[in-house]
Amino acid sequence: MNEPELIERLRERVGLPRTAGVVLGIGDDCAIVRPRGSREDWLYTTDMSIEGTHFLRETHGAADVGWKALARGLSDIAAMGGEARFCLLSLAVASWVDARWLDGFYGGLLALAERAERAGVALIGGDLARTERVMCDIVVAGTVPRGKALRRDGARSGDAIYVSGALGGSALGLAAGRGKAWVRHKRPQPRLALGRFLRARLGATAAIDLSDGLSLDLHRLCTASRLRAEIAAPPVYRGATLEQALHGGEDYELLFTAPLRVRVPDAFEGLALTRIGTMRRGTAGAVEMNGEPLPPLGYDHLRHL
Repeated sequence: MNEPELIERLRERVGLPRTAGVVLGIGDDCAIVRPRGSREDWLYTTDMSIEGTHFLRETHGAADVGWKALARGLSDIAAMGGEARFCLLSLAVASWVDARWLDGFYGGLLALAERAERAGVALIGGDLARTERVMCDIVVAGTVPRGKALRRDGARSGDAIYVSGALGGSALGLAAGRGKAWVRHKRPQPRLALGRFLRARLGATAAIDLSDGLSLDLHRLCTASRLRAEIAAPPVYRGATLEQALHGGEDYELLFTAPLRVRVPDAFEGLALTRIGTMRRGTAGAVEMNGEPLPPLGYDHLRHL
C-alpha cells in the first residue's frame, strides 16, 4: 500500500460530517472549515518532522529543524492561497536533547513565524513528551475568503501548468551538504504571498505545493482534477540534475494551473513563474514529459508497505 491508496481508503471511511461546517476533508493540502455565517473559511494542516527521516542531528542545526517544521505547514497554507494565522506544536524530545538545543529549535521556529506574515504567526499551544528520537508535529491554521481557496481539484482541460522558482535545489543541498543549495534545503521559504496572488489576482484554477517532488505532486493534482498532464522539462536549480528536479522533493515551490487567457507574469516579486505544460482530458493522474510517461517517483512514506 502506498500513501495515496491509504489516504483514499481513509477518505472513503471517514466522509464529511454534515453538521461541522467541513467543506473539504482528507486529501488536499489543507482541510477547509466554514464557521456558520463567516465570510472566511478556515484552513487546517498538520505535518510531522522525524529525526532520521526529515533531519539528522549530526548535520541539521536545531534552529534549522524548528524553521523547517513550521515551513512545511506554512507551505500548505500557501498552496491554498491562504493567510496563516496561528500554529500549535507537539514536540517529543530524545535523551540527547538539552536546553541549548531546545532554545535553538524554538528560536528557528519563532523566527519564521515572525517573518511569515506582517502580524506574525502566533504559536498558541501544543504538547511536550519524551521519546527515543526527536519528533514534532506542527498544526497550522489560516484563513481564506469564503469559497475562494485554491484546491487540487479545480484544474480544467486546456489550462496551462506553471511552477514557481527552480526545482531540485533542496535535493542537491541534501546530497552536497554545503553551499546555497544546502541553505535552501534547511531553510525553505513558504510562498505565502505568491499563493495569495495566484488566488486573488491571477485567477489560478488549482494549486499544490511541491513537497514530495514534481512527478508525484503533479500526479496528485491531476488525479484530483481527473485529468492528465503533458509537460516539458521544468526549470532546474543550478547544479542540480533533472532527476533531482523531477523527483527530489522538499522544494516547497508552488505548482499551479491557469486558463490560457490569463496572462501569467514571468516573475512575482523576483521569483520566476514558468509554464511547463498543459492539462488534458484522459487517464486521471497520468503525466507525460516530452511525449513519454513520467512515473510518480517522488517521496512516499508508505511506498514499501
